Amino acid sequence: MLARARLMFRSTAVRLSALYILLFALCAAFLVFYVTAMSERLLAQQTRQSLQEEVSDIQRAYERGGINLLLRMMERRARQPGANLYVIAGPNGEMLAGNVASVQPGVLDDQGWTDIPFTYEPYAEVDRPGRHLATANVTRLDNGLRVMVGRDLGDPSRFRGIVRRALMVALTIMGVGALVIWFGIGRNALKRIDRMSAASQKIMAGDLSQRLPVGKSGDEFDRLSDSLNAMLGRIEKLNEGLRQVSDNIAHDLKTPLTRLRNKAADALDEDREEVRRVALEGIIGESDQLIRTFNALLMISRVEAGSIAAEMSEVDLSAISADSAELYEPAAEEAGLALTTDLESDLVVNGNRELIGQAIFNLLDNAIKYAVGAPGEAGREAKIGVHLVKRDGTFRLSVCDNGPGVPADKRGEVTKRFFRLDESRSKPGTGLGLSLVEAVMELHGGSLELSATHEDNPEAPGLTVTMVFPEPKP
Repeated sequence: MLARARLMFRSTAVRLSALYILLFALCAAFLVFYVTAMSERLLAQQTRQSLQEEVSDIQRAYERGGINLLLRMMERRARQPGANLYVIAGPNGEMLAGNVASVQPGVLDDQGWTDIPFTYEPYAEVDRPGRHLATANVTRLDNGLRVMVGRDLGDPSRFRGIVRRALMVALTIMGVGALVIWFGIGRNALKRIDRMSAASQKIMAGDLSQRLPVGKSGDEFDRLSDSLNAMLGRIEKLNEGLRQVSDNIAHDLKTPLTRLRNKAADALDEDREEVRRVALEGIIGESDQLIRTFNALLMISRVEAGSIAAEMSEVDLSAISADSAELYEPAAEEAGLALTTDLESDLVVNGNRELIGQAIFNLLDNAIKYAVGAPGEAGREAKIGVHLVKRDGTFRLSVCDNGPGVPADKRGEVTKRFFRLDESRSKPGTGLGLSLVEAVMELHGGSLELSATHEDNPEAPGLTVTMVFPEPKP
């Protein structure tokens, strides 16, 4: 329990709450003491003003009726509820009349206001003396008598005590409420942190499929968990891609390296110059293929890392599509394919011209490679289409063919690196073309869609690969 309490007090939220409560308590205490002081000062001013009026009335009564009228007036006022303090003393300071039993020595010696509160003893408490404070005005009459009119200071003291007790009660309630809130919120926060720590331990142990728990409150913990889960998903995807790349490199590059080694060995064992020359040309061809494979891998890595994202500019997607189709038209004719285009004009996107062009080249190269019209399939009408349309706030660039297509259950696999439907690897290629296209589309904030060109033709459904670009904002 103590450890959990220490952990709770290490929480930033709890520390901020404690700081706010402390600041509020200090402000409340300052405000209460300020209000108390101002109230006491106001009461003191009112008391002095009231006493000054009493003194004026007494002086006028003495001037009109002498000592007799003065005594009757003081006696009448002394019997009123909440009466002031009245004392008449002789020239030597001896008390002659009044409603108090005694006053502090020396108070009646000086004329005017008493700057310092003095003590007195009322008649009601002669047998049980206590400390009573008062302030007064002492007036000396022309016959030598001294008249004191004072006021007990118990009311301001009681007011001060009431306010301070109210402050203590308020601070106590606030402290108890803060502890309850700390216990409730802090305990819930600790539970959430424990769940996040448990998930983090599993993630650090190598299970990247784990995700941090996300509640329904939408607070900072949930926002942090969402961000970290998105990051974990990205890391898991990259990790899976790296694992697949490693496996596929070991599998797919082993064969060409073995062929390189065998051809080099045959060239060493061969005495005829022509045969050696043919073997060396084959080695160069295999080497070029390996270089192309590694260049494609490097390009995909650069695109996925976003290292060339700064090279974005306004790109005429219509012009790039037309130029690419025109460039591949001779290759399509040589393969016995008819290449058609249907492109909307003046569609401009924010992107990298070289990467978009390379992605279109990959799609056209795949379409020519796998479309109907290859040797042995010349009886079928072979077509390739390039289409560009604007639809629903997106630019859709599609490359279509009427070849054997890709089964629906394999369309999510063909964008993985080195994945090839031709398991025998009889057709040329590296299995990296669609991986690069997908990486390019992610870099441009778009997506890659695969679908059958002709759903109603099971023999040659074809494949339509669509690059979906978001329409640039004005």
